[in-house]
Formats: sequence, structure tokens, C-alpha cells
Amino acid sequence: MTVPRIVVAAPTSNAGKTSVATGLIAALAARGLTVSPHKVGPDYIDPGYHGLAAGRPGRNVDPWMVGEERIAPLFLRGALHPRPADLAVVEGVMGLFDGASHPSVEPGFSSTAHVARLLRAPVVLVVDGSSQARSVAALVHGFATFDPGVRLGGVVLNRVGSDRHEAILREALAAAGVPVLGAVRRMEQLHTPSRHLGLIPAAERSDAALATVRRLGEVVAASVDLDAVLALARSAPPLDARPWDPSAEVTPVPGRPRIAVAGGPAFTFGYAENTELLEAAGAEVVTVDPLREESLPAGTAGLVVGGGFPELHAAELSANESLRADVAALAARGAPVAAECAGLLYLARDLEGLPMCGVLDVATAMSPRLTLGYRAAVAVTDSVLAAAGTRVRGHEFHRTHADPPSGAAGAWRWSGDGAEGFVAGAVHASYLHLHWAGSPQLAQRFVASCVTAERSENVRAHR
Repeated sequence: MTVPRIVVAAPTSNAGKTSVATGLIAALAARGLTVSPHKVGPDYIDPGYHGLAAGRPGRNVDPWMVGEERIAPLFLRGALHPRPADLAVVEGVMGLFDGASHPSVEPGFSSTAHVARLLRAPVVLVVDGSSQARSVAALVHGFATFDPGVRLGGVVLNRVGSDRHEAILREALAAAGVPVLGAVRRMEQLHTPSRHLGLIPAAERSDAALATVRRLGEVVAASVDLDAVLALARSAPPLDARPWDPSAEVTPVPGRPRIAVAGGPAFTFGYAENTELLEAAGAEVVTVDPLREESLPAGTAGLVVGGGFPELHAAELSANESLRADVAALAARGAPVAAECAGLLYLARDLEGLPMCGVLDVATAMSPRLTLGYRAAVAVTDSVLAAAGTRVRGHEFHRTHADPPSGAAGAWRWSGDGAEGFVAGAVHASYLHLHWAGSPQLAQRFVASCVTAERSENVRAHR
């Protein structure tokens, strides 16, 4: 199956690959092309900007989270759904060869290079030219020859200072035999605002994010040879894989329970495949914005609250007393609730002293330490999400902490550490982020738990 595609990479982090990748997507979309956006790694924020530029969801391709065997199928799902794309742009993570730092995998696992090999995709290397001249040739030569399995198709020079500077860089790279696809000048006004966990999600910036994406598209269109990029993308060979199909991963559970999924600016972290698996498992999925809506949708049988930045919206979340009470009542009657990271904070008794839902008797607060990394975890307690002993791969990404509540069991354990997260009744709350395509049984178990709980409630109501 052939989908034109490129991978946008860089020698290091902060070289500008997010700006260039987003700009490429926006510029190509402005030409009338349908672009499928993808992101290497578990990051939720970059795909939001990609999605704004493309007009379709950005999807992640992370071998750690979902397994090597699912990378091409998941890529094809994104590229062909809801309609086939003319090409795909895959933004890398960190430096081209930087991967998961975990004792269970080889160096470079889950790196941009790893994904480029799995997708048989040519690489566009974004090089920060701001502090170099002829040395750029040695740098690019090293990246072009380090791994014979990775095809470096061209370079986009970023943060170029002047016409003379650009000429020097181009001359050096011509001698190295690597095509220069474009040169982008230094433009500090296009800096994307960041905070303690990275870029500010596109959903939180709304009009400002749209304006930034539009401007990035204009800059890239004026600075990069889009025809050369298209030709490079079309040189990618066919993939020997079939698109990922959520209906082939789970068995529909009779009953069609209504499952509410938290969304809106406070809860922007989520993978599209998680919702697709819930639907394939038989659920009706509806979105609820805890900042705006005063009650859960009528007939809600279960609730999923993913990640985001609730600490920045804590006052508004706390002020919505009606919805907080609705969530607490839902959990009290035994309806399944699954929460990740920000969701855990929302279910807590309070966040930085502000009342939250009180589903868990736990206080949460900001921490001076960033917790970040891949995790190979095992479920330590039976829950609505996983049976004890279930093994998953996920990641942590937070700068808050939660004091353990009384009366709750742990959710996960990894690396010999103590149990993490909380299981209390039908509530599963944890800091661990999971991509359910890597463990589709989680979705089926959660939907089945919702059906069972709904039936039990109906029996009680008719006694």
C-alpha cells in the first residue's frame, strides 16, 4: 500500500522541527492537498498543532507504546481515515537517533530513525544553522551515514541569519551531496509559547494558535521548495501492511453503554485510537467539557478523564460545583471511571487547596520535580481497566504529586518501585498514560465493566 510520506527530524531537540513540520503541513494543505499528520513518540501537544494545520487529527506512532508491529498499520489508519490523504508528514522526536532510555530495549528503540525505518520513509533533516557555517556539512554527513537503513532525503536549514549565511551553508552542503530543500530565516515572532511541561496545547490558544499555524504555513511556503518535498514523499516505497482496524482488536459488548470522555482546554491529552476502540467495543462515546458543562450527559454509564493541564484551570474546574457533584455521584453509584494524570487530579479531594470532585480522598499539588519517562508496568489490582497481572507500556509526564489516600489499592507497579495510582471500587486513577492500541483489551474491559455496572444499577432500581 503506497502513501507518499516524509519524516521531519533534527540532530537535536529545539532545532525547530515542530515549526517546520507544522508549517509544511499548513503550506501543503493550503495548496489543496489532504495531509495526514503524525508524531513520533507519546507527545500530545505537537499533534494538536498538526491537527490545526491539517484539519484532521494528528496521530502518534510510538513503538514503545504500541509495539513495532503496529506502527505501519496505525500510520496507514491515520493516512487513510476518514479519507485517504495525498501525503503524510511525520514529525520526529528529540534527535534523529535518540530513543527510549530503558533497560528492556536496545539503544535507539522508539527513536525517529527507528520509526523512519519501520515506515520506509525518507527523512528531512531540520538543521539549526544559527551558530555554524561550513561545519554544517560534517554534521549532515554524519547523520546521513550513521545508519544505512535511514535515507536522508534532504535538509531544511532553520534560523538562517542572512543571504550570505544561507549561501555559505548551501555551498557546504552541496559538497556533502545532500539536497537543501529550503532555508528559513530567524523569526522570533513565531515562537510558540511554552510552559512547565512543554508547548502550550493548541486547544488552549484557539485564535492565537490558528494565527501561528497560518503564519508558519506562509513562511514555509516562501522558504521551502514544496515541489521537491512532494517528490521526495512520493519516492517512498509501498508498505507491506494493512491499516489498523479497531473493530478487529476488540469484540463488541452488547448493551451500548454511554461513556463520557472529558475534553475541552483542561483535558487536551488523548489518543484518537482510545476513543475508536471504545466505540468498536460497543460504547457510545460523548464528550464533556468540565470547564463549561454543568452535568454529565444523560444516561452516562462510565467516565474517562485523560491528561492535560487542570492545574492551570483549577479555579474554573473547582467553580463548576454542579459537574463535580455529578462526577462524584457517578462514582458513588459504582459506575466505572478511568483517569490518567490530569484526570487523577480532577478526581482528587483538592488541587492546590481548591476543591475537586472528591472521588478519591487525596490531596494533590504542584511539585518542583518533573517526572518523565517510559514505563513497563504491571497491574497490581483487578480493576475496571485491567485484570491483575496485565502488562502494559506507557509513559509518565507530570509535575504534580498526590498523597496516597486511605482505602485505595495501587494500580500499577514498575521497576521494583512501590505501587503507583489508585484503585477504589470502580475507579481507576493513575499518572500512567496509555495508548490503548498497544493494549486493546483495556477498552473492551472498560466497556464491559460499564455494561455490568449499568445492569446492576437497573436491578437495584427495580427491587
